[in-house]
Amino acid sequence: MSERRRLLWLVAGFAFAGFMMLPLALVVLFSFTSRSLTNFPIEALSLRWWDAMFAEPQFPGALRRSLTICLTAGLAAAVLGTMAASGLAAIPRRYASIIISFICLPLMMPALVVAVSLVTFFVRIGIRLSLMTVIVSHLLLTQPFVTLIVYAQLSGFDQRIVESARDLGASPWKAFLTITLPILRPTIVGAALIAAAISLDDFVVTFFTLGGGNTLPTLVWATLRTSVTPTVNAIGTLLLMLTIASTLIGLWLTKYRG
Repeated sequence: MSERRRLLWLVAGFAFAGFMMLPLALVVLFSFTSRSLTNFPIEALSLRWWDAMFAEPQFPGALRRSLTICLTAGLAAAVLGTMAASGLAAIPRRYASIIISFICLPLMMPALVVAVSLVTFFVRIGIRLSLMTVIVSHLLLTQPFVTLIVYAQLSGFDQRIVESARDLGASPWKAFLTITLPILRPTIVGAALIAAAISLDDFVVTFFTLGGGNTLPTLVWATLRTSVTPTVNAIGTLLLMLTIASTLIGLWLTKYRG
């Protein structure tokens, strides 16, 4: 490939990425406008709509529900994902690949199909929709990420360290707590944060399985249905900041290199 063609592809790639990121940039920019309309020109920068966001009566409850759901789902996904990855690492890789394909099946389906299936399941077995049904639903979506990340780390894990501990009299559980877990701790914590970020940002599954009240994504939807003000941009910017921060910390802890 010639230098000119490579440069053209590079420019096209950055142009496409910029086009895709432009709506997010505008959401952040208009959250700091002093005007009531989200359009140009912006006369002055202001925290007016951030104050309005914090003054919104539904905001504290929505923030509390979002944090409760994402932290609980992230913690549960970390525990179950680590257990699943440990079991998969103990079997031949060809069988593990088949099981991982089934575990990741919900990620390959449209979110609307998954949401409708989950709410139908909960209603049919008589479970009342609540925060717990949202957490269980998010666990279905986040646990595969933790499983894949921890399994990738365990695939290159030197099992001779664990075998040495076992030879010295350690039980399987003690060997896991004193050898395996300390080595995997950054990876598990990072995977849990990534799972929490995915849970925090979810709208479709949350909307169908929540039952009552709002989370931050559903609060944005509810606000848009009544009025379009930069308060929505402030909520979206806060949600974006929390998601990006959690994801970046998770990627750093898992030593992800793309």
